[in-house]
Amino acid sequence: MPRMTAARAAVEILKLEGVTNAFGVPGAAINPFYAALKAGGGIDHTLARHVEGASHMAEGYTRSRAGNIGVCIGTSGPAGTDMITGLYSAIADSVPILCITGQAPVAKLHKEDFQAVDIASIAKPVTKAATTVLEAAQVPGVFQQAFHLMRSGRPGPVLIDLPIDVQLTEIEFDPETYQPLPVYKPAASRAQIEKAIGLLLASERPVIVAGGGIINADACELLVEFAELTGTPVIPTLMGWGILADDHELNAGMVGLQTSHRYGNANFLESDFVLGIGNRWANRHTGDLAVYTKGRTFVHVDIEPTQLGRIFAPDLGIASDAKAALELFVDVAKELKTAGRLPDRSAWAASTQERKARLQRRTHFDNVPLKPQRVYEEMNRAFGPETRYVTTIGLSQIAGAQMLHVYKPRHWINCGQAGPLGWTIPAALGVATADPEGQVVALSGDYDFQFMLEELAVGAQHNIPYVHVLVNNSYLGLIRQAQRNLDINFQVNLEFENINSPELGVYGVDHVKVVEGLGCKAIRVTEPDQLLPAFEEAKKLAAEFRVPVVVEAILERVTNISMGAAGIDAINEWEDIATEPGHAPTSIRPFVAS
Repeated sequence: MPRMTAARAAVEILKLEGVTNAFGVPGAAINPFYAALKAGGGIDHTLARHVEGASHMAEGYTRSRAGNIGVCIGTSGPAGTDMITGLYSAIADSVPILCITGQAPVAKLHKEDFQAVDIASIAKPVTKAATTVLEAAQVPGVFQQAFHLMRSGRPGPVLIDLPIDVQLTEIEFDPETYQPLPVYKPAASRAQIEKAIGLLLASERPVIVAGGGIINADACELLVEFAELTGTPVIPTLMGWGILADDHELNAGMVGLQTSHRYGNANFLESDFVLGIGNRWANRHTGDLAVYTKGRTFVHVDIEPTQLGRIFAPDLGIASDAKAALELFVDVAKELKTAGRLPDRSAWAASTQERKARLQRRTHFDNVPLKPQRVYEEMNRAFGPETRYVTTIGLSQIAGAQMLHVYKPRHWINCGQAGPLGWTIPAALGVATADPEGQVVALSGDYDFQFMLEELAVGAQHNIPYVHVLVNNSYLGLIRQAQRNLDINFQVNLEFENINSPELGVYGVDHVKVVEGLGCKAIRVTEPDQLLPAFEEAKKLAAEFRVPVVVEAILERVTNISMGAAGIDAINEWEDIATEPGHAPTSIRPFVAS
């Protein structure tokens, strides 16, 4: 039997499980693993500037392609604790990433050794498993189980903590005999699917709420096929956006209190049956449950049994992987179509598209400073259907989701439940690493951008090109808007007069200088007609220099973006809505007045 260090065995298992990229920061307690990583070859490593950044890079990498599992590496002490936010983000959004940390020697775990912390206990609430390996011979089994857990059931992250002496201990391990464990995923029964379709057929105005679980299951084509067979309009969730193209005749728009379309909410409120697949009824999607559920029958399909009934009790709950369920949904629908038993839903579907044309928000403004809506209008012009958008939270994300267009799965890569500021830059680097020739466009407000700004240097060092759209109003805009309910405007102002860049006025941070100082390119835009040329120039610069390129749009200080605080029937439209075609020139459907 071949002998090697436990660290080398771990590296060989990573490769056998399909890992080709890792993100991290070396340190004393993880250096033996890095030595094995170098000696073993076959895994490209990206050196982050912050270990939280490495965890978000791993997230972005995983989300980019079916089957990807991002890996982040650091020491167990401050590096492991830095990565907790990434693990929380990953488990919240059902994203498998593997966090590997280096620990103090086994004999010193309870002696307050330098940078020794019980990272496994800290990480347990935000992982599917977190283990400190105390016996070197257990390393292969622990790594094998980690990949099994990450891929089985509801996907999620795992942390493996390796004491330095465990990493260095030689063990017997033969890579040629290693085999990944079978992945477990629950599957719906034929009887369950027939009952669900029976409820759909009994309705008059059904919709499908398509969640991120469909993307995780790589089942988007099946969802579209089922929707087309039955003529059922589809409402993607924020995490499911892109499952079917925005311009598809059955795309009824997104629903919710924030990242929603006027027509999406209106279409949902007209429905009488909802088939939710791979979604979790998030509170910012549903709003007031009394409004959301009134007069509707619900079927909920989810891979995690404990999700069924967690928010409200569906009329029928089915614990199943989305792909397994959709394969049966398609089979049964085909049989019903052949038998002539599928009702004609064309009038209902057409009514959803009529609302799509009629209920729009205005994007075309010529104001200076810029209104953010105009930025997204010009982004629609500049960035086509192949664009992968990456963003996290804030008014920029909310407005972007209301006004941008997405046409393919994994082309809207958004941190959903956790929403940590600073996520966007490292996540975009992870996405661009996974798709180096693709068009990756990140979207940030100024505060999100400043949180992990140093990671831009990673893009410069490793030649990871992408375009970053920075909308700058020198405000914590979403928090300011939320503070209206408390009649305050407190500790949300970011403005100051920069003594080194007086031309900025009160906008404070000179992002162009900072970005250039980190080895990247930047363009500042102050006039609406400059936006489209700037985006086109940014694409050229990214392709030429192979670095991140930032386009900063200087916005008006205060803009209130459409959102509600209660039900989806009571959204505040703070800004103008579209009343003529010129108000929304890049809308999916040409505007039609009421």
